Amino acid sequence: MKKVLLSRFVAALAFAGALAAPTSAALAKPSLESAFDRALGTEPRVPRPVVPSAAIPVQAWTGSSAQRSYGSGLEAQIAALANSSLGRIGVAAVDMGTGRSLAVLGDQPFPMASTSKIAIVATFLQGVDQGRYSLYTSYALKMPIPSAKYSSAVAPVRSGATMTALELIDRALIHSDNHATDALLAAVGGPGAVNQWARNTAGLSGFRLDRDIATLVRDDGQYDPARTIDPRDTATPLAMVQLLTGVYQGRWLSRSSNDVLLSAMERCATGKRRLRGLLPEDAQVLHKTGTLSNTSSDVGIINTPDGRAIAVAIYVTGQGGKASRDARIATIARAIYDGYQVESSSYRRTASR
Repeated sequence: MKKVLLSRFVAALAFAGALAAPTSAALAKPSLESAFDRALGTEPRVPRPVVPSAAIPVQAWTGSSAQRSYGSGLEAQIAALANSSLGRIGVAAVDMGTGRSLAVLGDQPFPMASTSKIAIVATFLQGVDQGRYSLYTSYALKMPIPSAKYSSAVAPVRSGATMTALELIDRALIHSDNHATDALLAAVGGPGAVNQWARNTAGLSGFRLDRDIATLVRDDGQYDPARTIDPRDTATPLAMVQLLTGVYQGRWLSRSSNDVLLSAMERCATGKRRLRGLLPEDAQVLHKTGTLSNTSSDVGIINTPDGRAIAVAIYVTGQGGKASRDARIATIARAIYDGYQVESSSYRRTASR
């Protein structure tokens, strides 16, 4: 863990230096947003709105990632791999050592599924830092009570076994335990509290949590994410990378709370064929997966053997099945890893001249 903390500190310093503005910081955009602005330019929002329900403004997907001109060779390569003819694919990444970023459909909402658990845990840990909660207080698991789909705004649950908050965090992030996640979510005050943390503390736009996990799972499949955009419980790839970067750099939590979060992500036991699937064995991955009907995702930090940190968010819909979605995530992650390795070597050579 000491090696991870040291690499985070070095990456944070390098990232800050690479993005430092020449004028007053008060007049500059946040550094990460500036990096994205430089790499992305403007990206048209191509879905056209349709309204099957007055309460849920769902959008129909009618475009493709090829509708945008990509500025770099690597970004164009990722756009080709993220071809959306078989379902939408959203990608964002930033090398925290150089500030170099890329995105494909980076500002479009995708179902977070269990990747939202990073923000839920971070919200709870902020409460620990503020003295409102303790890692060693016990909370009851939230066990779903069978109910018909869409039969209520919130799915009914009952209290299950009790566990300490630290145990719940490990279960939520390592094993993607929904009952443990809902226990933490209930403790902080529900989705609204997480949205408040994301907006007011992390400064995220393009992130929203609407339901607890029990309701999300019960009502899964109402809309096909490959063809439509249901705005509920979504994040844009850019927002998720901003979240990952801030967590990794320790911007919002105490060092001890940040270590709890990152240690659990480092031990994530799900998604062995996603981000980690095609990466070299000496690449360290701290991540969280997400899976719902016709959608799979993986978001996290890739630590390279030479000490750099790359934040990556990949959201995949459609593609013919879960195995194909997993393979697409693995292929894109490897292309990002290799592309940043090449760009980093070129960057170092240029800097040394």
